[in-house]
Amino acid sequence: MIRRLKKLRVYLFVVVFVYADIMLMVLTFRPVHSTFQNVLFDQYERWHPRTRNQDLVRTVEIDDESIRRFGQWPWPRRTIARLVETLGNANAAAICFDVLFSEPDRTGVSDPTPDNPRTPNVDIAKDDRGAESKGDEAFAKAIVDRPVVLGGVVTKRGGAKAIPAKAGFVVVGDDPVAAIPQSQGMLMPVNSLAENASGIGFVNWQPDADRVVRHVPLLSAIDGHLIPNLAIETLRVAQGASTYIVKSASANRDFSFAPSFGVIAIKVGDVVIPTHSGGEILAYFAGTDPRLIVPAWKVLDENSDLSDLRGKIVVVGASASMLSDVVATPLNPSTPGVEAEAQLIEQVIDGAELLRPDWAFGAELLATTIVSLGLAVSVPVTSALSSAFVGGGAVVVMIASSWLAFTRFGVLIDPVSPSVLSGMVFLAGVLALYGQKRRQLSEMQSLFGRFVSSAVVTKLAEHPESVQLGGQQRTLTVMLCDLRSFTTISEGLSAIELASLLNEYLTPMTSVVLRKMGTIDKYMGDAIMAFWNAPLDDLAHATHAVSAALEMRATLELLNQRWEERASRTGRASRKLKFGVGLNTGECCVGNLGSTLRFDYSAIGDEVNIASRLEGACKIFDVDIIGSEATRTETLEFAWLEIDFVLLKNKLRPVGVYALAGDPALAASLEFIELTELHERMLTAYRDRDFESACILAREAHALAPESVKGLYAFNERRFAKHTTEELAPDWRPLIVLNEK
Repeated sequence: MIRRLKKLRVYLFVVVFVYADIMLMVLTFRPVHSTFQNVLFDQYERWHPRTRNQDLVRTVEIDDESIRRFGQWPWPRRTIARLVETLGNANAAAICFDVLFSEPDRTGVSDPTPDNPRTPNVDIAKDDRGAESKGDEAFAKAIVDRPVVLGGVVTKRGGAKAIPAKAGFVVVGDDPVAAIPQSQGMLMPVNSLAENASGIGFVNWQPDADRVVRHVPLLSAIDGHLIPNLAIETLRVAQGASTYIVKSASANRDFSFAPSFGVIAIKVGDVVIPTHSGGEILAYFAGTDPRLIVPAWKVLDENSDLSDLRGKIVVVGASASMLSDVVATPLNPSTPGVEAEAQLIEQVIDGAELLRPDWAFGAELLATTIVSLGLAVSVPVTSALSSAFVGGGAVVVMIASSWLAFTRFGVLIDPVSPSVLSGMVFLAGVLALYGQKRRQLSEMQSLFGRFVSSAVVTKLAEHPESVQLGGQQRTLTVMLCDLRSFTTISEGLSAIELASLLNEYLTPMTSVVLRKMGTIDKYMGDAIMAFWNAPLDDLAHATHAVSAALEMRATLELLNQRWEERASRTGRASRKLKFGVGLNTGECCVGNLGSTLRFDYSAIGDEVNIASRLEGACKIFDVDIIGSEATRTETLEFAWLEIDFVLLKNKLRPVGVYALAGDPALAASLEFIELTELHERMLTAYRDRDFESACILAREAHALAPESVKGLYAFNERRFAKHTTEELAPDWRPLIVLNEK
C-alpha cells in the first residue's frame, strides 16, 4: 500500500492542490458563486412556480383601459376616495395601496366620469392649497375607520423620521435593529392620510445585482425604530392585530444549528413568518392569474358585481404600460408592481416558504468534499469511465435531492456547484494519472518496446509492478527459429541485398510473434529467439507459441511466392527459403540479464538450450517445426506427430519430440485421424523391431501426410531400412541420439 501511495504521490498532490484552490476560490468569490446559484434557483422557480390560492388576495389594477376611461394618472383624490368607499362597501378584509400619496392633491378638477374625464370642479377654490385640501380631505375621510394601508418609501437620505405608530413591536431575544436594513427616513403619505390610515408600510423592493427581485425585507429601521413592509402591515390590518412579535436568533441559543445573530421569525396576528437573519424572506412567485385581477374602472362602475372581493385582501396599484410600475422576477422581467405585492402577501399568508438555510453553504461544501474524495479514491483503482459513472451517479443523487428539497420543503440547496467543483477535481486527477501513465508508457516503451507488442507495453505501463527486473523463475514456452542454408544463399548477395532480404524476412516474422503475445529475446543474424509468459502472465503461452509457429510457416510461404514473382520479373534465379523452428516449455530464468549500464531482458536455462537443439534437429528429421513433449502436452488440440525419444547432444535425459503438422482444424479432420492411426502402427512396429513392416507403413503414411511433414516419413523410411540391414546391439532401444547441435 505504501509503495502504491508513493507511485501516486504526484496524483495525490495534484488532487489536493486543485481541491484546496477550489475551496479558496469559492470562499473568496462567494458573491459571484451566489450569482450562479440565483440562475439555478430562478430556473427551479420557473419549472415549479408557486400555486396560487384564490381565496386570499385580489388586485385592483389601474390598467390601460382604466386610464382611457378616467383620464391620465394621477387621478383626483376624490376618485381614489370613491374607490375606497366602493371597496369598503364590498367588505374587503383590507385595502392596500401600492401607490405613493406623498404630495397633496393638485388636480384641481372634480371627480371624473367615463363620459367626462376632466370636468373643472366649480366647488373647489381657485388656489392650489384649496384644491389640495378638498381632495385630500375627501380621501382622508374615506379611509377613516376602514382597513386601509398606505405605502411609503424608506430612503437613505432625508425623509420623515417620526412615523405614526400604527402598531407595536415586541422583541423576543436581543434587539434585532442592528441586523436589519437601516434607513435615514421615509417618504410618507400626506399628513391627513397618514394620520387616518389603519397602517403604513414601506413599498421598497430589494433587487439583486441583476435587478431581479428575490429577497424582500419585511422590516427596516429608522433611528432604532422598526418599520414594517407594506405586505406584513396589510396582513396585520386584515387580521385586526395591534402588535408584531419579532423573534431574534438569541432566543434559540440552545439550538446548535440556529444562526447566532439577527431575526429568525416575525409573528403577525396568527401568521408566523420564518425569515433570514436580516428580517427578509425569499420571494416565491407564481404565474399571473387573470381571475384574481379586477380593473379599477370596474370597481368605479356602479353596475359591477364586486361580491368576489368580500373577505379578501385587495391590493390597489398601477399596471398601465405608461406608468412603468414594474419589477423583474424570476418568472417575468416585467411584472406589475401591484401583482408582485399581491403575490408577496399571498405567499406570506399561505406559508409558501423559500428558505436558504444557514447550513446550506456548509452542506454544499461537504458534498463537494465527499464526492471529490470518492472520485479521488476511485480514479486510481478503477477506469476513468467507471469513476465518471460513479461521479455521474453522485450528481444525479444531488440534483434529485435538491429538486425534492425545493418542491417538498421550499429549501434551496445548490447541486450544480458541488457537481462542477468535484468534476474539476476529477478532471485534474484524470489528467494527472494520464500524464503519469504516459510517463510510465514511455519508460516501458524504452525498456520493452523492442521485445514485446505495443499492447503488452500498454499493459506493463498500467501494471508496472508486474515487472521484476533481475532474474526470476517462470514457466516459459521458448521458440528458436533459424533459416536453412542461409550462409550459402548470402554468398550470392551484396551486403545491401542481404540486409534488405533479412529485413523483409524478419519484419513479418517479428510481427507474428508480437501479435501472438510473444516477447522477442534477440536476433542472431537470421535467427530469432522468442518466449511467451513473460514479462506479463499468459496462461495460454504454449498455445500462443504454437499458433505463432504455424503462422510463421504460412508467412514464409507467402514471402517465397513474392520473391519468386519478383525474380521472374527481373530474370534472376530465385531460391526458396526454409526455416527450422524449435519449441520447448519449462522453467527458465527471465529478467534483466545484462548489466547495470545496459538493459537486456532475456531468458536463460536448460529449457532454452533444449529449444535450440530442437531447432537444429529440424534439419535431421526434415521437418520445419518441432516441439518437445512438454509443449505438445500443453497443446494437444494441434496436429502433432510423434518423432521419437531423442537424446540431445550434451544431455543425459532423452526428450520426446513431435513434428507439428497443422492447426486444430487439421487435427480434427478424418484424413489426419487416419494418418495418426497409421503413424502409431508404424512406431509400434519400429519399437517391436519389425523394421520391414515399419518401413512399409512409413511409405503408406508418406502418401497421406501433409506437405509439411512428408520429410519425416522419408527420414523414417531411410532409418528403418538401415536397421533391417544391420545387426542391433543387445542393449538397443528405440532412441535417436543426436551428436550435432
